[in-house]
Amino acid sequence: MNSPMEVVERYMEGFRRSDHAVVLACLTDDVVWRIHGVRTTQGHAQFDDEIENPAFEGSPTLTLDRTLETGDTIVATGTGIGRHRETGPFTFAFCDIFTFRDHLISQVDSYVVPIR
Repeated sequence: MNSPMEVVERYMEGFRRSDHAVVLACLTDDVVWRIHGVRTTQGHAQFDDEIENPAFEGSPTLTLDRTLETGDTIVATGTGIGRHRETGPFTFAFCDIFTFRDHLISQVDSYVVPIR
């Protein structure tokens, strides 16, 4: 059995490689992903669609700066670089709050802030 921190690390690596199977294996079937101010997805199918959102090209570069674990929750902060199909490269800071159930991520609350 993997620790919650190991699951988050595997999840992040899956996003870095746009590896759908790796990301989805970290999630409960009824996972909820709230990208605050943008959208909410629920379940594997919607989450899967967001892994490689058609508005973006390639895989993001994600750097974890800090993590905090308490109870069934891990908070991860960091920075990233992505590429939007229409506007090109962009840099952002993020804070992801992961809630666990049965050793899998059941909820992700994402706060994303563009860095100019």
